[in-house]
Amino acid sequence: MRDTAKHQGLRNQLAAVLQAKGITDENVLNAVRKIPRHLFIDSSFESHAYQDKAFPIAADQTISQPYTVAFQSQTLAIQKGDKVLEIGTGSGYQTAVLLELKAEVYTIERQNELFKKTSRFLPTLGYKPKKFIFGDGYIGLKEKAPFDKIIVTAGAPYVPNPLLAQLKVGGMLLIPVGDKKQIMTLFIRKSAKEFEKHELGDFAFVPMLEEKN
Repeated sequence: MRDTAKHQGLRNQLAAVLQAKGITDENVLNAVRKIPRHLFIDSSFESHAYQDKAFPIAADQTISQPYTVAFQSQTLAIQKGDKVLEIGTGSGYQTAVLLELKAEVYTIERQNELFKKTSRFLPTLGYKPKKFIFGDGYIGLKEKAPFDKIIVTAGAPYVPNPLLAQLKVGGMLLIPVGDKKQIMTLFIRKSAKEFEKHELGDFAFVPMLEEKN
């Protein structure tokens, strides 16, 4: 698990690319500069780690494109101490960004292979969520609700009601909605029954699957 000056230079370059694409949140950019993304993918593909693109990982999943991670993190305006539910732990890269932003993170992964791998790997880098959960993201995590922010890192064909229900008033849910292509959709809870909806453009994610695997 080597992290060299060369890797740091590549991270600085990646942060500059994201800045040019409209990422302005300095805390998010600093997280990109700090987290050794090359350790989150197979070492034989290390040269791809700091390109702004998604990359395959285990269980037919991907590590999200850095721009997507940065965009979701910036959009949610994560504050220190925010209680965040992440749907789709995956490689753990987005989890690490949330933890760098000083959020209190609960993260759910439905693929047992990834759950086991990532829940062992992240703490070796010093990233410790409040809880790793092997479970179905469609049902959220009722026992720890309400959440300040909920982030979904897979394309959902529809918006799961339990996730909306588990938001605090004033809280935000950010979810890519659609089948082949997704529209990044932000819901802000205005009251017990009222939500404000914003559509933030097209993205491409792996599908959000139901139940555990």
